[in-house]
Amino acid sequence: MSVTPYSAPTTAIIIVAAGSGTRLGAGVPKALVDIDGRTVLRHALEGVFAAQPMHVILVAPPGHEQAAADELEDLNSEHDWRATVVVGGETRQQSVTAGLAALGDGIEVVLVHDAARALTPSAQIDAVAAAVTADAGVIPALAVIDTLKRVEGDAVVEAVDRSVLAAAQTPQGFPRGPLEAAYARALETGEEHTDDAALFAAAGGAVRRIAGDERAFKITTPADLERARMLLHPAQPGFPLPQGPRIGVGTDVHAFGGEGNLWLAGLEWPDEQPLSGHSDGDAVAHAMVDALLGAAGLGDIGEHFGTAHPEYAGAHADVFLARTARMLEEAGFAIGNVSVQFQGNRPRFSARRAEAEAALSQALGGASVSVSATTTDGLGFPGRGEGISVTAVALVLPRGATG
Repeated sequence: MSVTPYSAPTTAIIIVAAGSGTRLGAGVPKALVDIDGRTVLRHALEGVFAAQPMHVILVAPPGHEQAAADELEDLNSEHDWRATVVVGGETRQQSVTAGLAALGDGIEVVLVHDAARALTPSAQIDAVAAAVTADAGVIPALAVIDTLKRVEGDAVVEAVDRSVLAAAQTPQGFPRGPLEAAYARALETGEEHTDDAALFAAAGGAVRRIAGDERAFKITTPADLERARMLLHPAQPGFPLPQGPRIGVGTDVHAFGGEGNLWLAGLEWPDEQPLSGHSDGDAVAHAMVDALLGAAGLGDIGEHFGTAHPEYAGAHADVFLARTARMLEEAGFAIGNVSVQFQGNRPRFSARRAEAEAALSQALGGASVSVSATTTDGLGFPGRGEGISVTAVALVLPRGATG
């Protein structure tokens, strides 16, 4: 029986995922923003791993390398492709430069892909790779269908002929040598370009286009994120708008044993024994997050705030709840109210109930929050003083609904 020898891929794809995502207002890098229980980066990687084998170079957001590496390793465990993670720079060109420096021997074709184009079909990735030649780069592009105008301030000056225009997408593909030379030139001259094709052309390289795909749009604004959710879940309630109210239940348990002061129900409790946890151990806030996410069908706290997201280490209730409220808003929900109860011998809660409810409500953008506390008459781990147990119930409504 003959055995086909292994042939290492001669194509590499640099996935640029280092953007800050400021316009999304998510509080985390764009690539780590959740779409449907999976991140923008996860969806982008799924498209790549559905294409032909290639060397994958992931340019991660600074400070979030481990979260990006975990996403890559999780998918690559089923494929065993050559995969590398590097840290991105302050600009896109710096990030791509970091990716180019990680190229291995034998690579002849380099694709540069924006992770923000998370729903790019694998067929488009393969088509770009196949169309690159030794002397020309390739970009996928869509025809411009809107009527375009050239303006000066508020004044419309003239119409622009859209027949000679195209909307560029990624991945963009190039022969390795000329692309590396083009980047070296840009470094020497200090030029900045909006995409790799412009940089390549500025160095004298030829660029051709092939047909793009509507699904390869770039996720930049909350409206783009909503569009992605609609495409992924066109028939699922909540994408974009559910029918009628929805109820979610969340529970959380934390043992005493952390460092510093206790944080509970959004408040700091000086001289009280703290709770242990990845963040501040605020079991009340965490149960509220799970109840809200569950009601909206958006997963759970572990997916969005767990140990794979080091940016939330030590974070307090206001961070968790504000981010959760934004996620619900982006998915088409308004928060009706949240009712939460914790079980524990300490702290003595009644004197600070109004303060806690106000802090939690403010973090949720003004939504109604009620908090109660009880003991267990010495039963179970809360009764023994080992920790605190919390149950929360949340009501969410489609935006615009009155209940």
